[in-house]
Amino acid sequence: MKRLLVLALAATSLFAHAQTYPGSKPVSIVVPFAAGGPTDRVARDLAEAMRKAMGGTANFVVENVNGAGGTIGATKVAKANPDGHTLLLHHIGMAAAPALYRKLQYKPLEDFEYLGMINEVPMTLIGKPQLPANTYRDFENYIKANSGKLNIAHAGLGSASHLCGLMWQSAINAKEAMTTIPFGGTGPAMNALVGGQVDLMCDQTTNTTGQIEAGRVKAFAVTTAKPLSKHKLLKDYPTLQEMGLKGFDLTIWHGLYAPKGTPPAVLAQLNTALKIALKDADFMKKQDGLGAVIVTDKRVEPDVHKAFVAAEIAKLKPVIDAAKQFAD
Repeated sequence: MKRLLVLALAATSLFAHAQTYPGSKPVSIVVPFAAGGPTDRVARDLAEAMRKAMGGTANFVVENVNGAGGTIGATKVAKANPDGHTLLLHHIGMAAAPALYRKLQYKPLEDFEYLGMINEVPMTLIGKPQLPANTYRDFENYIKANSGKLNIAHAGLGSASHLCGLMWQSAINAKEAMTTIPFGGTGPAMNALVGGQVDLMCDQTTNTTGQIEAGRVKAFAVTTAKPLSKHKLLKDYPTLQEMGLKGFDLTIWHGLYAPKGTPPAVLAQLNTALKIALKDADFMKKQDGLGAVIVTDKRVEPDVHKAFVAAEIAKLKPVIDAAKQFAD
C-alpha cells in the first residue's frame, strides 16, 4: 500500500509538469492482432487500468491492426508521430519477428521506446476432444504411432501458438510427424480444434482455460518451468519439463511500447501510470482469472524490459531458423 501511494504521488507530480499530455486527444493502444484474442483482452483490461492510473482524465482506446503476424500493427506504431498518443501492446512476437520476417520494416530494439513489461501468460498443450489419449505420455505415444497423420494448428505466422508449436515439436523431434495448419487468428484456430478439424494446438491460458473447463478440448501439459500450483483449473497438469523435455520453459509475455523519439517526460508519465495500472485491483483480478501473472520485478522498468527482449530475440532465432518457416 505504501509503495502504491508513492507511485500515485509520483504520477501526480509528473502529471502536474506535463499538463499538455495527453490533453483531450485519446491515447491509442495498437494491438497487432484481431479483436477478441488473448492479447486484445490484455490490452482492453490495461486500457481501463491506465485510464484510472492517470486520474480518469485520459482516454485510452484499443485499436486492432491485424495481419502479418503482428508486424503490420507494429510497423504502424514505429512510424507514428512520437507524441505519446500511439502506443503498441505486443507479445513475444516482438522478439520473434526479426527471425521470421526477411523484410521486416522496423527494428524492435531500435525503433521503439520501451515502457515496460506487463504480464506473463503460461501456455497449454491441448487437443481435440476426440483424441483417444488422456495423459501427456499417452499423447506423445499416440503422436509417434501416427507419425505423418496428425496436424497442429496455430493462429498465424509469428503468433504465440505458432512459436509454442515450433518449440514443442523441436523438443520432441516431431517436426516431420505433423502437418502445420495456419489460421487467420486465434478464434478460427480454436474453433477448428473444438470442431475436430485439427488435432492439437499450443496456446495461451487466456484463450484455453474456458475451453478446457467446458470440456471442449483436452489439456495435456503446461509449458512453464514449474507447475501452475495456484491455478484452480491447471494445477494438476504436468509441465513439459516434468515429462522429460529438459529446459522447456515458455510463457507469452506482453509489453508496452511507444515510437522512437517520444519525449522523455511523456515516457516517464506513461511508465509511472503503467506501474500503477499493474497494481489496480480490477486489473489484477481479471488477469488472475485468465491465468496470467502480472510482472512485479524490474522488467517493468524500460531498460530492463529492453534487455529481456534482446535476450528473447537471441533465444528464439535458432529455433525459428531450424524450422525454416519464414516470410517476406
